Amino acid sequence: MAVRTDIFAHNLDLTDKVREFINKKVAKLSRFLKNIDEARVDVTYVKSARNSNDRFVAQATIRGRGYILRTEERADEAMIAIDAALDKLQRQIERFKGKRRRDRGDRRTAADVAAMGSEEEAPAVSGIVRRKTFELHPMTEAEALEQMRLLSHDNFFIFFNAETGAINVLYQRRDGTYGLIEPRVG
Repeated sequence: MAVRTDIFAHNLDLTDKVREFINKKVAKLSRFLKNIDEARVDVTYVKSARNSNDRFVAQATIRGRGYILRTEERADEAMIAIDAALDKLQRQIERFKGKRRRDRGDRRTAADVAAMGSEEEAPAVSGIVRRKTFELHPMTEAEALEQMRLLSHDNFFIFFNAETGAINVLYQRRDGTYGLIEPRVG
């Protein structure tokens, strides 16, 4: 099955050759990880980059059941940045597969606990200018920490804790350690 690949170019035009290259590299990723639902590759030209080696930014994201893997690479040429980002994503897949657990802990399906949604722009009410919904998959605290690191989320990560059956927030503290917020309804 072919992986649906969304390719977005910002501040530049991608040739058919580059798009074909991206599709071919993403198709190879599906050999390493079978259940990829979608892939997204963003290529951006940054005119005001301080270093000329950072002019082209390639960000690659793949989504599947229970995971999101994302990489970003910069280079002085678009093809080099794209190739480096997709190679880095392949290494992340290999690392992810090595640490992945098969069960969800509480044996519930993702459909039972997650609500699918999308990003929406909402009118400003009480200072809220953007609303975002996303799918939560049950995972352990260790899996959440790994996802937080793989996604390069520096501040926080929201997840459904499979062990406690509650939504938790994992965050990085100022000293580099991690904290866990376990909300309770009072």
